[in-house]
Amino acid sequence: MILLTLTFVMAALLSMYGVPIARRAALKFGIVDKPDGRLKHQREPVPYLGGVAIYLAFLVSLVFTFEFRHDVLGIVLAGTLIVMLGLIDDFGVLSPGTKLAGQFLAVFVLIKSGIRIEIASLPDWIDIALTVFWMIGIINAFNLLDIMDGLSAGVGVISAAFLCAVAILNGDQTIAFMLAALMGSLLGFLRYNWRPASIYMGDSGAMFIGLMLGALSMIGKYTEGHSVSLLTPVLILGMPIFDTLFVMYIRFLRGLPVFLGSPDHMAIRLRHWGLSVPQVVVISYLGAALLGGVGLLVMAVPQDLAVILSGVTMAGLAIAAVALARLNVSGGIPELNGEAATRPVERTGAL
Repeated sequence: MILLTLTFVMAALLSMYGVPIARRAALKFGIVDKPDGRLKHQREPVPYLGGVAIYLAFLVSLVFTFEFRHDVLGIVLAGTLIVMLGLIDDFGVLSPGTKLAGQFLAVFVLIKSGIRIEIASLPDWIDIALTVFWMIGIINAFNLLDIMDGLSAGVGVISAAFLCAVAILNGDQTIAFMLAALMGSLLGFLRYNWRPASIYMGDSGAMFIGLMLGALSMIGKYTEGHSVSLLTPVLILGMPIFDTLFVMYIRFLRGLPVFLGSPDHMAIRLRHWGLSVPQVVVISYLGAALLGGVGLLVMAVPQDLAVILSGVTMAGLAIAAVALARLNVSGGIPELNGEAATRPVERTGAL
């Protein structure tokens, strides 16, 4: 536990040290997100490259505290590929198809390293298909969630904390150490990304969070008690999953392409409800923590009670989706003074 804590602290300190350096580099080379008066409403250009600082803090903290195994190297390599992909995309030069192809390549690296879903009752090809679907979905879910100061990084910290608790309970040190490093690097970044943000993580950071949490949640142990525990990682990562499905649902109702930037996100709709940016972010944190807590309970309680808990949670999310869908957003996107509304979507045209 001491070494685990050391990994977390080292990652946080490295991130707090590295983020200002990344900010200066982004400003020097003009790697900034500029307001456009349509979907990007921050008051002045804000530098990217926060994701690079998060990645380096994560990697260096593991180098000094943890021994790399074959599967760890596979996750790190896939993470490196996704960071490079996001960094190139932050320059606005990738098409949606190229970006998606790069994500598939990173997932292929994971599968080749043995990092994939394994359900004994299913054939291998279905396990692999589920792995690809899960990973592409989570990578893009966190990218979609990155629309407001502190939102994606904070939800990432909370999700990582619950997954780390599961890993500790299962005695899986590999997963626990990597999640501790991720939590520390994200918390260090939040020091500069809280409203008003002085730096954004960009696609490189958002997709890196998604890949790490998707991969580490995928290889955790959940079903020792009963099969309903398979829902635990879905619940722990429920906030970005809910937002993604909600956006897709609203755009389907409106007859819009799911890749189009628009004010359909849960967070933006809560802003239309009259909440401030910090209030929206805190509510999102509480929602992520509540879903994570339910995920842990589903593992701990008997199967019948787990089914009831899962059903009640899904019903609650459905009610929330209906209520959010009824909010009037015809007045346009409210002033965010931070992460540009649907920024990753607008720049790339992809999830």
